[in-house]
Amino acid sequence: MSIAGWQRTVAHLDMDAFYASCELRKHPELRGKPVVVCGSGPRAVVTTASYEARKLAGIHSAMPAAVARRRLPNAIYLPPDFPTYRETSAVVMEVLRENVEVVEVVGLDEAYLDLTGIFSPKATMRRIKAEIRERTELTCSVGISESRLLAKMTSEIGKPNGMVVISREDALARFGAGPPGVVPGIGPKTVERLEKLGIISLAELGEWDRGDLETRFGARSGAWLHSRGNLLDQTPISVTRETKSQSVETTFDIDIGDLAELEKTLREQTEELCRRLRKKHLEGRSIGIKVRLDDWTNITRSQSVETATNDPKVVWPIALDLLRAYDPPRPVRLLGVRLASFGEEAESAAEEDEPQLRLTLPG
Repeated sequence: MSIAGWQRTVAHLDMDAFYASCELRKHPELRGKPVVVCGSGPRAVVTTASYEARKLAGIHSAMPAAVARRRLPNAIYLPPDFPTYRETSAVVMEVLRENVEVVEVVGLDEAYLDLTGIFSPKATMRRIKAEIRERTELTCSVGISESRLLAKMTSEIGKPNGMVVISREDALARFGAGPPGVVPGIGPKTVERLEKLGIISLAELGEWDRGDLETRFGARSGAWLHSRGNLLDQTPISVTRETKSQSVETTFDIDIGDLAELEKTLREQTEELCRRLRKKHLEGRSIGIKVRLDDWTNITRSQSVETATNDPKVVWPIALDLLRAYDPPRPVRLLGVRLASFGEEAESAAEEDEPQLRLTLPG
């Protein structure tokens, strides 16, 4: 397919079953078998699953691990090894930056690349795929299109280890008959509201009057839905992403009602959070906690400090006061501590931003 007439050319690169693939690299004897990466606690969720596990039992990321074990008790269940994943991710992103000037990292296993102006985008991405395979032994899937939105949707088509190029016109033809939820960002609740309006397909959403959508969903959301229904997206590729906050959370295997035990966990979380922030040279001015009760009530509390900090001697007393002031009225399912309101230094560390860290405590 020719892309010469496109105003923009964007690629979305997504590593194939990244965490599971890293584990299979360490354990080649497990290749071809259903492998699930997840924690062992009763409230653990699936981090990722090999394609064999996905095909056999529909196991997917964020599924409760207990459900996965019921569906596929004979699968191989492995604990996550995030140090290895981060190390491998660094190699992948290094390959991208060596070949393309504008790269936006959006996770350990995916990134957007601005290929506008590159003589042969397809050849460039084929070279990148080959270099990643050579240096990590892992495969990736690539979507190339006219926008971030279309590139991301397209990368899913060729999984695993594929590369698909599609224009907006062809994407409308391909996805138009499908449900609106095929578009990233249109979730189940929105799909349900659209169905009540008689909007069953993506094509129908694109044809719906924009003003009517704005009336029903609000000006901003309605305009956004109208653009997504027509697969329009002008979001730029940004080399850095602003780090808005960093946090550490713990989901307990058994709900905790003892305040002293919660305080002990909070202190451990604070030490870990500040260690990470010092490593990234980040300091924040807003200190907060998050509490999820056993009835799934979520409570957040925060307090600002005059001078940005990553010192646990500063963060810990404030986090402790916030917890004690709230004094959870019911047993706690999840507890977390957060630091936000970073300064300009956040931009220099944004490319190394990690997913939120969740500590696992023995149950």
